[in-house]
Amino acid sequence: MTTSVAANPALTESAVRGATRRTKQRLTSRGATIASLIIAVLWTIPTVGLFITSIRPKEDTLRTGWWQIFVNPTVTLQNYTDVLFGRDGLAQPFVNSLAIAIPATVFPLVIASLAGYAFAWMQFKGRDIIFVLVFALQIVPIQMALVPLLSLFSRGLFVGDSVLYEGLRGAGLYSQVWIAHTIFALPLAIFLLHNFISEIPGDVIEAARVDGASHGQIFFRIVLPLSLPAIASFAIFQFLWVWNDLLVALIFATGDAAPITRKLAELTGEFGQNAQLLPAGAFISILVPLVVFLALQRYFVRGLLAGSTKG
Repeated sequence: MTTSVAANPALTESAVRGATRRTKQRLTSRGATIASLIIAVLWTIPTVGLFITSIRPKEDTLRTGWWQIFVNPTVTLQNYTDVLFGRDGLAQPFVNSLAIAIPATVFPLVIASLAGYAFAWMQFKGRDIIFVLVFALQIVPIQMALVPLLSLFSRGLFVGDSVLYEGLRGAGLYSQVWIAHTIFALPLAIFLLHNFISEIPGDVIEAARVDGASHGQIFFRIVLPLSLPAIASFAIFQFLWVWNDLLVALIFATGDAAPITRKLAELTGEFGQNAQLLPAGAFISILVPLVVFLALQRYFVRGLLAGSTKG
């Protein structure tokens, strides 16, 4: 029986198609659909509750749960007005978060894509050892790097009285956060992009070399366009991580550079007297991640799996 199957590729292909069809039927059955809908509803309830709480008056929010809006439908936008345009509003921190998240996404991707190409297609002494060391940095907790970074910044590098700050005030405000996020993102970014770039067929690279292309030409004209799916997927992953970060923001993003996550932690006041503003502020803070996720969710799986089968 085994011999007949091996000798008949058509039979083997038919068996594979049959197994694939049965798997699709199990995954698309009525029970799986109902379970998916139940999970989706349960997953959405907290977000719905957060939004409803954000549009309820202060008195109702403090006295009753958000579901009482269906019994006593009172709605107000005062919470959003206070959050955005109040004395300690979130308008400027929202802009700060964009100013932090976008460069902190671009910088590690640029460095990681160049490093990934070098590790994959350039021959130099100690390449494998260096790559293993970079990969090993993924297991180093972020908390262990905070004290060395603080020590480095306290010596005058990228601080308020530096030459860079005088020339580029915006860069001086955000540079510490950019550097911190870039450092923390590089090990994983280099690992994923290296594995993706190394899967590009070697014949393509060799053909370019035969035609006289330099490493720069190969990278920008061949490798970079082919690697855009992996770059885009990790960019989404990194952007969402930076946007939702609080630890780095509490340590490095101070004063006028404070992002929205840090301001949210301070929004309720010293004794919680502004607790009714927190749901509105939290809902504003999740708008950008929500839009990014809904618009580009198909890239998340690619970002997590890109090159993961090859080390």
